[in-house]
Amino acid sequence: MPPPVVVVGDVATDVVAVLSGEPAPGSDRPARIVSRGGGAGANVAAHLARLGTPVVLAGCIGDDAAGAGLTAELAAAGVELAVRTVPSAATGTIVSLVEPDGQRSMLADRGANLALRPADVPTPAPGGHLHLSGYTLLDPGPRDAGLAALRAAAAAGCTVSVDPASTGPLRGYGVDRWLADTAAATLVLPNADEARLLTGCADVTEAARALAARHPVAVVTLGAEGALWAAGDELVHRPARPATVVDTTGAGDAFAAGLLAAWLADPHRSPAEALDAGLACAAEVVRSPGAR
Repeated sequence: MPPPVVVVGDVATDVVAVLSGEPAPGSDRPARIVSRGGGAGANVAAHLARLGTPVVLAGCIGDDAAGAGLTAELAAAGVELAVRTVPSAATGTIVSLVEPDGQRSMLADRGANLALRPADVPTPAPGGHLHLSGYTLLDPGPRDAGLAALRAAAAAGCTVSVDPASTGPLRGYGVDRWLADTAAATLVLPNADEARLLTGCADVTEAARALAARHPVAVVTLGAEGALWAAGDELVHRPARPATVVDTTGAGDAFAAGLLAAWLADPHRSPAEALDAGLACAAEVVRSPGAR
Protein backbone atom coordinates (compact mmCIF):
# COMPACT_ATOMS: atom_id res chain seq x y z
CA MET A 1 0.00 0.00 0.00
CA PRO A 2 1.36 3.48 -0.84
CA PRO A 3 2.21 5.84 2.03
CA PRO A 4 -0.66 8.08 3.12
CA VAL A 5 -1.06 11.47 1.53
CA VAL A 6 -0.32 14.18 4.09
CA VAL A 7 -2.90 16.97 3.85
CA VAL A 8 -2.19 20.22 5.69
CA GLY A 9 -5.03 22.69 6.08
CA ASP A 10 -8.03 24.00 7.95
CA VAL A 11 -10.65 22.05 9.86
CA ALA A 12 -13.88 24.01 10.26
CA THR A 13 -17.65 23.98 10.44
CA ASP A 14 -19.25 25.22 7.23
CA VAL A 15 -22.56 27.08 7.57
CA VAL A 16 -23.97 27.23 4.05
CA ALA A 17 -26.91 29.59 3.41
CA VAL A 18 -28.50 29.25 -0.04
CA LEU A 19 -30.58 32.44 -0.46
CA SER A 20 -34.01 32.30 -2.10
CA GLY A 21 -33.52 35.77 -3.62
CA GLU A 22 -31.18 38.73 -3.58
CA PRO A 23 -29.81 39.75 -0.16
CA ALA A 24 -32.13 42.11 1.72
CA PRO A 25 -29.99 44.45 3.86
CA GLY A 26 -31.93 45.63 6.91
CA SER A 27 -34.67 43.05 6.37
CA ASP A 28 -35.26 39.27 6.08
CA ARG A 29 -34.62 36.82 3.28
CA PRO A 30 -35.65 33.14 3.35
CA ALA A 31 -32.74 30.75 2.90
CA ARG A 32 -31.94 27.07 3.05
CA ILE A 33 -29.25 26.70 5.71
CA VAL A 34 -27.08 23.64 6.27
CA SER A 35 -24.20 23.11 8.72
CA ARG A 36 -21.57 20.44 8.09
CA GLY A 37 -17.89 19.65 8.33
CA GLY A 38 -15.66 21.85 6.22
CA GLY A 39 -12.29 23.53 5.94
CA ALA A 40 -10.13 23.20 2.84
CA GLY A 41 -7.78 20.65 4.38
CA ALA A 42 -10.50 18.54 5.97
CA ASN A 43 -12.57 18.54 2.77
CA VAL A 44 -9.70 17.24 0.63
CA ALA A 45 -8.78 14.62 3.24
CA ALA A 46 -12.37 13.37 3.57
CA HIS A 47 -12.80 13.01 -0.19
CA LEU A 48 -9.45 11.24 -0.56
CA ALA A 49 -10.44 8.74 2.14
CA ARG A 50 -13.82 8.17 0.49
CA LEU A 51 -12.01 7.43 -2.77
CA GLY A 52 -9.81 4.86 -1.06
CA THR A 53 -6.61 6.90 -0.84
CA PRO A 54 -4.78 6.57 2.52
CA VAL A 55 -4.60 10.05 4.04
CA VAL A 56 -3.46 11.78 7.22
CA LEU A 57 -4.75 15.27 8.04
CA ALA A 58 -2.64 17.82 9.94
CA GLY A 59 -4.59 20.69 11.46
CA CYS A 60 -5.96 22.26 14.62
CA ILE A 61 -9.31 22.41 16.40
CA GLY A 62 -10.58 24.14 19.52
CA ASP A 63 -11.39 22.34 22.77
CA ASP A 64 -15.12 22.42 22.05
CA ALA A 65 -18.03 20.31 20.87
CA ALA A 66 -17.60 21.46 17.29
CA GLY A 67 -14.00 20.23 17.15
CA ALA A 68 -14.87 16.90 18.76
CA GLY A 69 -17.70 16.38 16.28
CA LEU A 70 -15.57 17.23 13.26
CA THR A 71 -12.71 14.93 14.23
CA ALA A 72 -15.13 12.09 14.97
CA GLU A 73 -16.69 12.57 11.53
CA LEU A 74 -13.30 12.58 9.82
CA ALA A 75 -12.08 9.50 11.70
CA ALA A 76 -15.29 7.66 10.78
CA ALA A 77 -14.65 8.56 7.14
CA GLY A 78 -11.26 6.84 7.30
CA VAL A 79 -9.00 9.88 7.74
CA GLU A 80 -5.96 9.38 9.97
CA LEU A 81 -5.79 12.41 12.24
CA ALA A 82 -2.76 14.48 13.26
CA VAL A 83 -5.02 17.20 14.66
CA ARG A 84 -4.01 19.20 17.75
CA THR A 85 -6.56 20.63 20.18
CA VAL A 86 -5.88 24.28 21.06
CA PRO A 87 -7.44 24.99 24.49
CA SER A 88 -7.57 28.77 24.13
CA ALA A 89 -9.22 28.89 20.70
CA ALA A 90 -12.54 27.99 19.10
CA THR A 91 -12.80 25.58 16.19
CA GLY A 92 -12.97 27.44 12.90
CA THR A 93 -16.29 28.42 11.35
CA ILE A 94 -16.95 29.47 7.75
CA VAL A 95 -20.24 31.05 6.65
CA SER A 96 -20.96 30.68 2.93
CA LEU A 97 -23.68 32.90 1.45
CA VAL A 98 -24.87 31.55 -1.90
CA GLU A 99 -26.99 33.92 -4.02
CA PRO A 100 -29.50 32.75 -6.66
CA ASP A 101 -27.04 33.44 -9.50
CA GLY A 102 -24.48 31.15 -7.83
CA GLN A 103 -22.32 34.02 -6.57
CA ARG A 104 -20.77 32.99 -3.28
CA SER A 105 -19.40 35.06 -0.40
CA MET A 106 -17.39 33.55 2.43
CA LEU A 107 -17.18 34.85 6.00
CA ALA A 108 -14.21 33.18 7.67
CA ASP A 109 -13.41 32.81 11.36
CA ARG A 110 -10.45 30.43 11.16
CA GLY A 111 -10.15 30.12 14.92
CA ALA A 112 -7.78 27.37 16.07
CA ASN A 113 -6.49 26.84 12.52
CA LEU A 114 -4.35 29.95 12.98
CA ALA A 115 -2.41 28.18 15.75
CA LEU A 116 -0.93 25.47 13.49
CA ARG A 117 2.78 24.93 14.25
CA PRO A 118 5.58 23.16 12.34
CA ALA A 119 5.59 20.39 14.95
CA ASP A 120 1.94 19.64 14.13
CA VAL A 121 2.78 18.47 10.61
CA PRO A 122 4.04 14.91 10.06
CA THR A 123 6.73 14.48 7.43
CA PRO A 124 5.48 12.59 4.38
CA ALA A 125 7.13 9.21 3.84
CA PRO A 126 9.84 9.14 1.16
CA GLY A 127 8.16 8.96 -2.21
CA GLY A 128 4.85 10.09 -0.70
CA HIS A 129 2.73 13.16 -1.37
CA LEU A 130 1.96 16.42 0.44
CA HIS A 131 -1.14 18.46 -0.31
CA LEU A 132 -1.00 21.96 1.17
CA SER A 133 -4.00 24.28 1.34
CA GLY A 134 -2.84 27.75 0.39
CA TYR A 135 -4.70 29.26 3.36
CA THR A 136 -1.92 27.81 5.54
CA LEU A 137 0.57 30.23 3.98
CA LEU A 138 -1.67 33.29 3.90
CA ASP A 139 -1.69 34.11 7.62
CA PRO A 140 1.32 34.76 9.88
CA GLY A 141 0.10 32.18 12.43
CA PRO A 142 0.26 28.95 10.42
CA ARG A 143 2.69 30.19 7.73
CA ASP A 144 5.78 28.66 9.36
CA ALA A 145 4.01 25.30 9.51
CA GLY A 146 3.18 25.49 5.81
CA LEU A 147 6.74 26.41 4.87
CA ALA A 148 8.15 23.66 7.10
CA ALA A 149 5.83 21.13 5.45
CA LEU A 150 7.03 22.18 2.00
CA ARG A 151 10.68 21.90 3.02
CA ALA A 152 10.20 18.48 4.64
CA ALA A 153 8.36 17.14 1.58
CA ALA A 154 11.11 18.35 -0.74
CA ALA A 155 13.79 16.77 1.46
CA ALA A 156 11.90 13.45 1.43
CA GLY A 157 11.61 13.47 -2.36
CA CYS A 158 7.82 13.76 -2.25
CA THR A 159 5.49 15.17 -4.84
CA VAL A 160 3.63 18.28 -3.68
CA SER A 161 0.31 19.84 -4.65
CA VAL A 162 -0.79 23.32 -3.57
CA ASP A 163 -4.15 25.05 -3.85
CA PRO A 164 -3.75 28.86 -3.84
CA ALA A 165 -6.99 29.19 -1.80
CA SER A 166 -8.64 32.57 -2.59
CA THR A 167 -7.85 35.71 -4.55
CA GLY A 168 -8.54 38.21 -1.75
CA PRO A 169 -6.13 36.80 0.84
CA LEU A 170 -3.67 35.87 -1.92
CA ARG A 171 -3.58 39.44 -3.20
CA GLY A 172 -3.07 40.74 0.33
CA TYR A 173 -0.28 38.26 0.99
CA GLY A 174 1.54 39.11 -2.23
CA VAL A 175 1.73 37.15 -5.46
CA ASP A 176 5.52 37.18 -5.74
CA ARG A 177 5.86 36.04 -2.15
CA TRP A 178 3.42 33.16 -2.70
CA LEU A 179 5.15 32.09 -5.91
CA ALA A 180 8.48 32.03 -4.11
CA ASP A 181 7.05 30.00 -1.22
CA THR A 182 5.58 27.36 -3.54
CA ALA A 183 8.32 27.23 -6.19
CA ALA A 184 9.03 23.54 -5.51
CA ALA A 185 5.41 22.40 -5.91
CA THR A 186 4.88 19.59 -8.41
CA LEU A 187 1.25 20.50 -9.07
CA VAL A 188 -0.64 23.77 -8.55
CA LEU A 189 -4.44 23.84 -8.48
CA PRO A 190 -5.79 27.39 -8.92
CA ASN A 191 -9.19 28.39 -10.19
CA ALA A 192 -9.37 30.71 -13.20
CA ASP A 193 -9.30 33.95 -11.17
CA GLU A 194 -6.38 32.73 -9.06
CA ALA A 195 -4.46 31.68 -12.18
CA ARG A 196 -4.95 35.13 -13.71
CA LEU A 197 -3.83 36.82 -10.49
CA LEU A 198 -0.74 34.62 -10.15
CA THR A 199 0.40 35.20 -13.73
CA GLY A 200 -1.00 38.57 -14.79
CA CYS A 201 -2.47 36.86 -17.88
CA ALA A 202 -6.04 37.86 -18.78
CA ASP A 203 -6.51 34.74 -20.89
CA VAL A 204 -6.92 31.67 -18.69
CA THR A 205 -5.23 29.38 -21.23
CA GLU A 206 -2.16 31.61 -21.26
CA ALA A 207 -2.28 31.73 -17.46
CA ALA A 208 -2.25 27.92 -17.33
CA ARG A 209 0.71 27.80 -19.71
CA ALA A 210 2.56 30.42 -17.64
CA LEU A 211 2.07 28.37 -14.45
CA ALA A 212 3.20 25.22 -16.28
CA ALA A 213 6.43 27.05 -17.09
CA ARG A 214 7.03 27.30 -13.33
CA HIS A 215 5.75 23.90 -12.20
CA PRO A 216 5.67 20.43 -13.76
CA VAL A 217 1.85 20.50 -13.83
CA ALA A 218 -0.77 23.26 -13.51
CA VAL A 219 -4.45 22.38 -13.31
CA VAL A 220 -6.89 25.28 -13.57
CA THR A 221 -10.55 24.83 -12.67
CA LEU A 222 -13.03 26.77 -14.83
CA GLY A 223 -16.32 26.32 -13.00
CA ALA A 224 -19.09 25.34 -15.42
CA GLU A 225 -16.49 25.17 -18.23
CA GLY A 226 -14.59 22.27 -16.66
CA ALA A 227 -10.83 22.28 -16.13
CA LEU A 228 -7.48 22.67 -17.91
CA TRP A 229 -4.33 20.57 -17.49
CA ALA A 230 -1.07 22.23 -18.56
CA ALA A 231 2.30 20.46 -18.49
CA GLY A 232 5.18 21.56 -20.71
CA ASP A 233 3.70 22.05 -24.17
CA GLU A 234 0.69 19.84 -23.38
CA LEU A 235 -2.68 21.48 -22.79
CA VAL A 236 -5.78 19.38 -22.13
CA HIS A 237 -9.31 20.66 -21.51
CA ARG A 238 -12.18 18.60 -20.15
CA PRO A 239 -15.78 19.82 -19.79
CA ALA A 240 -17.61 19.80 -16.49
CA ARG A 241 -19.99 16.95 -15.73
CA PRO A 242 -23.67 17.84 -16.29
CA ALA A 243 -25.19 18.81 -12.94
CA THR A 244 -27.90 20.99 -11.51
CA VAL A 245 -25.75 23.33 -9.46
CA VAL A 246 -27.21 24.14 -6.05
CA ASP A 247 -24.06 25.20 -4.20
CA THR A 248 -20.38 25.26 -5.15
CA THR A 249 -19.02 25.39 -1.57
CA GLY A 250 -16.23 22.82 -1.34
CA ALA A 251 -16.39 21.90 -5.03
CA GLY A 252 -12.78 22.93 -5.60
CA ASP A 253 -11.63 20.76 -2.70
CA ALA A 254 -13.61 17.82 -4.07
CA PHE A 255 -12.08 18.35 -7.51
CA ALA A 256 -8.57 18.42 -6.03
CA ALA A 257 -9.18 15.17 -4.16
CA GLY A 258 -10.66 13.38 -7.17
CA LEU A 259 -7.81 14.43 -9.41
CA LEU A 260 -5.13 13.59 -6.84
CA ALA A 261 -6.62 10.17 -6.09
CA ALA A 262 -6.51 9.27 -9.78
CA TRP A 263 -3.08 10.80 -10.44
CA LEU A 264 -1.40 9.29 -7.38
CA ALA A 265 -2.86 5.85 -8.04
CA ASP A 266 -1.30 5.89 -11.51
CA PRO A 267 1.08 8.76 -12.40
CA HIS A 268 0.96 7.55 -16.01
CA ARG A 269 -2.80 8.00 -16.20
CA SER A 270 -3.75 10.39 -19.00
CA PRO A 271 -4.43 14.02 -18.04
CA ALA A 272 -7.96 13.67 -19.45
CA GLU A 273 -8.68 10.75 -17.12
CA ALA A 274 -7.29 12.62 -14.09
CA LEU A 275 -9.35 15.71 -14.94
CA ASP A 276 -12.48 13.63 -15.42
CA ALA A 277 -11.97 12.02 -12.02
CA GLY A 278 -11.73 15.44 -10.38
CA LEU A 279 -14.74 16.80 -12.24
CA ALA A 280 -16.84 13.77 -11.31
CA CYS A 281 -16.05 14.30 -7.63
CA ALA A 282 -16.87 18.02 -7.85
CA ALA A 283 -20.19 17.30 -9.60
CA GLU A 284 -21.32 15.21 -6.64
CA VAL A 285 -20.76 18.16 -4.31
CA VAL A 286 -22.48 20.93 -6.28
CA ARG A 287 -25.77 19.02 -6.51
CA SER A 288 -26.48 19.25 -2.77
CA PRO A 289 -26.18 22.34 -0.55
CA GLY A 290 -23.59 21.81 2.14
CA ALA A 291 -22.55 18.35 0.93
CA ARG A 292 -19.06 16.96 1.53
